[in-house]
Amino acid sequence: MSAAPEQAFPLPDTTGIGAHYWNALREGRLDYQCCSRCHSAWLPARTECPKCLAAEWTWKIASGKATLISWVIYHHAYHPWFAKKLPYNVSVVQLAEGPRLISNVVAAGTTLRIDMPLQLIIEREADVALARFKPA
Repeated sequence: MSAAPEQAFPLPDTTGIGAHYWNALREGRLDYQCCSRCHSAWLPARTECPKCLAAEWTWKIASGKATLISWVIYHHAYHPWFAKKLPYNVSVVQLAEGPRLISNVVAAGTTLRIDMPLQLIIEREADVALARFKPA
């Protein structure tokens, strides 16, 4: 009897408005959008400012500094590919520039704490560059 085929990593949509974000990560930086009118900053990518709805914005490079806002530790994989990662955290981090991002912190779950200073690290899964964070 042959082994079951390994599940593929669930690939993100790297096209459309989000293509710039994914290309920047591949190049080694984290970019976010900033409104040209009200100067609000956000992630994930969208075509208009979530604060004033202006369609005038630019991409900016994040410093990589962030703060841990919240997290949950998963002990059950809801996609077969993640079973080998258990337990893992899914975290909400706030970039120093303001945008919040769902990511994960590369650290033991027992060491995480609210307002923990973090630093960006870019890691690859199945040749996809992902924004992750480590304690600063």
